[in-house]
Amino acid sequence: MKIYRIICALLIFLFIQVSTDSIHAEEKEEDIYVKRMELYKKTEALTLIPWYYLAAIDQYERNIQKDVPSSQVISITFEPVKWFGIGNTENMNENVIALFNGIGKDGDGDHKADPNNPEDVLYTMARYLQSYGYSNEDIRIALWNYYQRDLNVQSIMNTARVFNKFNGIDLADRVFPLPSNYNYSYNNTWGNRRGFGGLRIHEGTDIFADYGTPVRSTTYGVIELMGWNLFGGWRIGLRDVHNIYHYYAHLSKYKDGIKVGQIVKPGDVIGYVGSTGYGPPGTSGKFPPHLHYGMYKDNGYSEWSFDPYPYLKKWQRMEK
Repeated sequence: MKIYRIICALLIFLFIQVSTDSIHAEEKEEDIYVKRMELYKKTEALTLIPWYYLAAIDQYERNIQKDVPSSQVISITFEPVKWFGIGNTENMNENVIALFNGIGKDGDGDHKADPNNPEDVLYTMARYLQSYGYSNEDIRIALWNYYQRDLNVQSIMNTARVFNKFNGIDLADRVFPLPSNYNYSYNNTWGNRRGFGGLRIHEGTDIFADYGTPVRSTTYGVIELMGWNLFGGWRIGLRDVHNIYHYYAHLSKYKDGIKVGQIVKPGDVIGYVGSTGYGPPGTSGKFPPHLHYGMYKDNGYSEWSFDPYPYLKKWQRMEK
């Protein structure tokens, strides 16, 4: 009986410890969002560059880098030669940096332009944008000259729009692509072989459901692509604030009013399950009705698919 009580006490202790650790982790995550937002707003006040552009650039940099600590406040990085200037032996004096045509700036007033200081980094990026102007088009041109890639610019500009619309950066909500009150079934089909159009792998998960079942946005993002695809039929592609491209294929139709450039949030209906594809526009019925759901990651240079199945299972559990 005594051993039983000891075991029970240990289990209770472990449960409390796990719960406490989980609460602390959530609090730390909330704290980092607050710190970031405070810094974005402070830099906006100093430079008049809207905070959501700065937040979007920071978010983009965080998404394309590897192993970024969750506690890192700002993830924007500059190449040393760009920051300090050609020939400068990393002298942090702002005047010396300017003399060598570097762009590093002192953002916190300590008379140093430190590339490891979050305030200096964010202020420097804001001053770089400021040198091009304040309009939406000015910001776009500045980003193109900095990143030299259309998709990078588009991702940042769209993320800025999402942050601005929802007035925040903590946009972590997710939902399953089909409503829980409809019948559906799915297995892990990512990587399976496909033969139509040539031998290839299946870059997604097939979720089988009845014709007309609503299809929802799983995340916050912007509709990037719509129209007919030989393999996917009527499809929609949207990119979220984590620079992940979500691909919805074989739709029977789109929801009325859905258009490219539209901002969506988790749960917004964007179309309906069908069986379109594998032929010219309008081809349907060559396979059972289902939603093909794919996810693609971009690292700033190239894009590749990854298995969405674990995420679908997680989002399904979250809704129960």
